[in-house]
Amino acid sequence: MADATPWPTLQTSRLALRALSFEDAPCLTRLVNDAEIARMTTSIPHRFPDGAAEDFIERMANCDARREGVFAVEVRDRGFAGVLGFHPGISGAPEIGYWLGRPYWGQGYMTEAVGAAMTWAGDGWGKRYVLSGHFTDNPASGQVLIKTGFLYTGDVLPRYSAARGQEAATRMMVWLA
Repeated sequence: MADATPWPTLQTSRLALRALSFEDAPCLTRLVNDAEIARMTTSIPHRFPDGAAEDFIERMANCDARREGVFAVEVRDRGFAGVLGFHPGISGAPEIGYWLGRPYWGQGYMTEAVGAAMTWAGDGWGKRYVLSGHFTDNPASGQVLIKTGFLYTGDVLPRYSAARGQEAATRMMVWLA
């Protein structure tokens, strides 16, 4: 990483949140190349291009860890399940985004991962304000954010979705340490 501070590994009862590695690329590509996952994100296209996973992993390995970074979400005894990341938002505050492969849906994994990441963001990374949002047609993501301490701001903004090829209404949320 560009910053000397290493991105940590976080452990929960069922998960490890760790740095992405190039070994994750095939599984990442297979899981994210799902139209229902891609359309609920801003930046993931559908079909997911060959080499895009490796490019993303390389970019994240070289980013400034004071401003952004990602975790591979790994389910114990099942392996790589998705990605959770912090990226600079429009206002400069970090914004959290995430996706989870379809075989892992509905089991509380992302709530567990976001909860651990937010505890670390406040206590270990020193952040006091984190943004997020979810497309209005993705209430499950909104529930993850609510369960992990995010509050609705009242703003609904149009945000572009690469997989949809158009903007989608996005309910904005904030987390305060």
